Amino acid sequence: MGQITKRGEYQWRAKVRRKGFPEQSRTFTYREDAEKWVRMVESEQETTGFIDRREADKTTLAAVLQRYQREVTPSKKSAAIESVKIDVLLRDQALVGLKMTAVTSAEVAKWRDRRLKEVTGGTVNREIDVLSTVFNHARREWDIHVENPIRSIKRPEKARARDRRFSSEEESYLLAALTGGERLVDGTFSKGARNPWLLPLVKLAIETAMRRGELLSLTWENVDLERQTAHLPDTKNGDSRTVPLSTRAVAILKALPTPEADEDVEGEAEVQRTGAVFPTTALALRKGFARAIERAQEQYRADCKQAKRRPIPGFLEDVHFHDTRHEAASRLAEKLTNVLELSAMTGHRDLRMLKRYYHPRAEDLAKKLG
Repeated sequence: MGQITKRGEYQWRAKVRRKGFPEQSRTFTYREDAEKWVRMVESEQETTGFIDRREADKTTLAAVLQRYQREVTPSKKSAAIESVKIDVLLRDQALVGLKMTAVTSAEVAKWRDRRLKEVTGGTVNREIDVLSTVFNHARREWDIHVENPIRSIKRPEKARARDRRFSSEEESYLLAALTGGERLVDGTFSKGARNPWLLPLVKLAIETAMRRGELLSLTWENVDLERQTAHLPDTKNGDSRTVPLSTRAVAILKALPTPEADEDVEGEAEVQRTGAVFPTTALALRKGFARAIERAQEQYRADCKQAKRRPIPGFLEDVHFHDTRHEAASRLAEKLTNVLELSAMTGHRDLRMLKRYYHPRAEDLAKKLG
């Protein structure tokens, strides 16, 4: 049966004891709220719909997010990205400081509106996905029985699918900006990319449509230049994939630096390539690519000024490394007219998703019409 006692001037302590059920207790500011809670718990116990909310009552969302980040996130392929998203969520104390039972759809909606003032709807949607996953896991695995509030909130509108492609001039300036960066006699560096792996990595991305993670995880043990293939044992969607390599892609790989040759017994040099094809990091790639874009834009504006011509608006603006995949898929579609062959090349299991990566230029389609 339920019992309500006054604790201090503004606190009411509610308890429910019933044989066969764990004791339930909770503190309220108003007696009316305490009475409603007692009736709800007793009704659940009588109808066998009882939910033990003790763990949810004493655990904050911050504690749940931190536990999930510590115990679950490291086992995921997207561990680094998900961990960053959780760190972002943890910065909003107005939300994560609440007990799990207090995280209602209204509170999540307030957080959503705060985030939309800082980032795009697409970013907020991805953070909402993390929140939803954490709530579901806490309920299933940790006996933190709360309803998932994400189901009741309105999500921000999805961002329009990107259709950014490089013009021939943009590509030329970008690749030029990825060269240079050599150490000079005086110890300084020339203007350009100091990371020697950026240029061939970007070139291979445009040629093969491989994702950033796939390129960085590619090893020489899985590259067969004779058969013109690159095997990816573990891709984003969980499947392995063998990527066909064009003659240009093979040339890019052959031109990569090789270890010093060892003389065999017959005096012939034999070079054995092992390990990562591109021994660099995602962070180095991201920073190097962004700096190359800035250098390319700066050089383009300087050339336009010297030639006394007006720069093209939007030149190399709103460009991300992942746009190389869009560019590559669109180019490959012109060579591989069979959509199944194209999906095997890009690794898309869903043809609807593949469609988001194919962006034919109107002028190219017009040429086909004759």
